[in-house]
Amino acid sequence: MNVLPRLCPMALVAFTGLCAGGHAEAAVDDEVRATFERFVQVQNAHDPKALEGMLADSAGFLWITRGTVIWGRDAALQQFAKLYTGTWRLDPEYGSLRVVAIGDDVAQLHVPVQFTTGAAGQAPQVVRLYLNQVLVRSGGVWRVLSILPIPVPTP
Repeated sequence: MNVLPRLCPMALVAFTGLCAGGHAEAAVDDEVRATFERFVQVQNAHDPKALEGMLADSAGFLWITRGTVIWGRDAALQQFAKLYTGTWRLDPEYGSLRVVAIGDDVAQLHVPVQFTTGAAGQAPQVVRLYLNQVLVRSGGVWRVLSILPIPVPTP
């Protein structure tokens, strides 16, 4: 008995499903990367109004900065506005950017960045960070739910 004619349709269905899954992951990757590129542009332009729409409006929004834990989008926007009065610049290493789809509407992003920061009137300092973000998609729009920078150890 030849089972090949019965297996071919099943194999085709399985292969199609794998390809579609790869396409969906690639779409998430591209969308999250584009959102992050826009996030960097907004950060470097010191534009809190544009940033507001990029951050998830959730009490669960989390940003850890300089050892301070900030919960909620409004608190984060207030802190960003203060920091924007000085030097504030992100320079990601886009070639090392990685996106991991956690679900259809949740993704984690990791990228090394050079971060230049300094209070107004003070000399800026440059530090390398591993920037980690969790993004969520709602209404077809990706928004940042968490920002977790980790200092890169000096060699």
